Amino acid sequence: MILYDLLREDFEVKGNHNKEISSISYNSKEIERGSLFVAIKGQSSDGHNFIEEAISKGAVSIVYEKKYYSPKNDPQITWIGVDDSRDALAWFSSIFYGNPSKKMHLIGITGTNGKTTTSYLIRHVLKKLGKKTGVVGTIRYLIDAEEIKAPHTTPESLQFQKLLKEMLDKEVEYVVAEVSSHALSLKRVDYTQFEVAVFTNLSRDHLDFHRDMEDYFQSKCRLFKELLKEEGIAVINIDDAYGKRLANSLEKKKICYGVENSEADIYVNDYRLGFDGTDLNISISGEKYFFKTPLIGIPNIYNTLSAIGVCLALHIPVDTIKEALLSVKAPEGRFENINEGQDFFVFVDYAHTPDALERLLGSVNRLREKIHKTGRIITLFGCGGNRDRGKRPQMGKIATDLSDYVILTSDNPRWENPRDIIRDIEDGISKDNYIVVPDRKEALKVGLTICEKGDIFIVAGKGHEDYQEIEGKRIPFSDREAIRNMLKEMKK
Repeated sequence: MILYDLLREDFEVKGNHNKEISSISYNSKEIERGSLFVAIKGQSSDGHNFIEEAISKGAVSIVYEKKYYSPKNDPQITWIGVDDSRDALAWFSSIFYGNPSKKMHLIGITGTNGKTTTSYLIRHVLKKLGKKTGVVGTIRYLIDAEEIKAPHTTPESLQFQKLLKEMLDKEVEYVVAEVSSHALSLKRVDYTQFEVAVFTNLSRDHLDFHRDMEDYFQSKCRLFKELLKEEGIAVINIDDAYGKRLANSLEKKKICYGVENSEADIYVNDYRLGFDGTDLNISISGEKYFFKTPLIGIPNIYNTLSAIGVCLALHIPVDTIKEALLSVKAPEGRFENINEGQDFFVFVDYAHTPDALERLLGSVNRLREKIHKTGRIITLFGCGGNRDRGKRPQMGKIATDLSDYVILTSDNPRWENPRDIIRDIEDGISKDNYIVVPDRKEALKVGLTICEKGDIFIVAGKGHEDYQEIEGKRIPFSDREAIRNMLKEMKK
């Protein structure tokens, strides 16, 4: 592509505008001859320090932030001064890959919890209709049936646009993207056109990155106020206080949902929870419908409602949605039932925030109350290192208040000492119904060993993850795999 076609009027350009640009990169290690290099000042490193390396490897144009760098007099290089390198990278990426979002149906899902399950529910309905569908999310990226490992929930703008272009080239019609607050703050999805945007909920998370909850909320709002098409539709959970605030502030068309909330366009009148699934009586614009889903727990009621809202926004008939949801499966590590023939229940869930843990254990208590009057709730969890410390004591209190017994262990300690993290969790605990087993594998073994008939063992925090982050390394480890192996050993 000719450089001139990538430029904007507000860019300060010095040098030849008519160079052929072979590729774009913000990593100097990936530069090839003919590249445009975008220097980004990050939290841990500054791309401006790698400009000379980029030039030595063949970059022909350099994008720099004017407040951080003054270009040298090099006639071989075209210098592009910008106010915001991340904004520029998103702009260049979208143009370079041909604005792929304009040629497909793009659904964006944001919120603290429920993004992954909601995306899989929507994908399931679309696939039942025979539509080629892509997913950009926490567990993996999907191009129809093809799977790609996901390094981030939402990739950097360059990778995001490249992925959309690859999906478009493979005739994908619909893309469902989880859009994280980091992605919105760092402009990874800017210059992308969303047809439908979903707000699932907002609760404490990522306060190691965001200044406070208001900053966290405002980052989420960007999806609806800046990136959703003018004719696009917002699907919003108005049982959530932040969701209701968002809905009240939007002038765009919206579909609101909730549980036992007659203010909503879609709401559940009543429901039946079970370990085999959930029955729902749902009101949709005043009409009553019965839905049955194999998904378990109250959080999945909300996920189901958000998926229904998106499908209605895409003009899919209610009867088609109902039929499709009969056969849906939860993504791995989302209230996933691990059953190897044992006489107690084991569930693995990704809950790693106070709100998610409270909703999870609240659902389990409701299930026990309705179905199993006796079995104990035994919860195993830890908290991630080098992240928001304030949520640790909150989660300790929630777990010990809503469980009969708790096993505190390691999650992804990263560069912190696991015992220091556990001590922070203990600061919120006033009961004596817990033990500390820092080694996660050993903790799982302890939990499975103490389970008796009818007990419910909840393993929270890591869900689908197949590693632990310890001192800069990702050590292979999967709760799901470890539990299955241990249960098989116990049967011998």
